[in-house]
Amino acid sequence: MRVASDTEPDLDAQAEPRWLDAAEKEAWTGLISLALLMPGRLEAPLHQEYGLSLFEYMTLSQISEAPGRAIRMSELAYLTNGSLSRLSNVVKRLEQRDWVTRSPDPADGRYTLAALTGSGYELLVAAAPVHLRAVRELVLDPLGKTDRQALARIAAKLRTLPSDYRQDAR
Repeated sequence: MRVASDTEPDLDAQAEPRWLDAAEKEAWTGLISLALLMPGRLEAPLHQEYGLSLFEYMTLSQISEAPGRAIRMSELAYLTNGSLSRLSNVVKRLEQRDWVTRSPDPADGRYTLAALTGSGYELLVAAAPVHLRAVRELVLDPLGKTDRQALARIAAKLRTLPSDYRQDAR
C-alpha cells in the first residue's frame, strides 16, 4: 500500500465512505443515545440529594477504590474520562468542601496524589445507595442476565473498561 506524502492527497480518505446499513445505524444510534442521555439520568438523583455531579461522584468513587484511598491525578483523569485540567478544577472544588486533599506523590514527586478525606468517604457512603438505585433502575434491572453479559462483553470488546488503563499505560 502506498502512503501519501504531505503534498499528495490521501486516496483512501477520498474513497466513498462505508455508509451504515439499517442494522448498523440502529446499533450506532442506540449507542450514541445511551452515551449522551444516560449520564444525565444517572446524575439527577445524585445532584438532587447531595449536590454532586456524576463526574464528582465518580471521582470520589475511584479515589475510594484505590489503595489507601489515594490515587495519582493522571490515573484518576483516565478513570473518570476527564482531562487533567477538568479533573484539577473538580478536585479543587472537592478540596474546598473538605472531601479530598492533594499532595505530591512520595514515590515520585513529579506526580500529584488525590486522597479521600474522612468526610469525603462519609459522603460517598451516604451517596452510594442513591447512585446504586439509579444504576439498578436505569441500567441493570431492565436487562436480563444475557443482556448484562452482552453489555459487559461489548464494553470489553470496545475497550471502554477502566481496567484498560492499567494494561495500556504501562
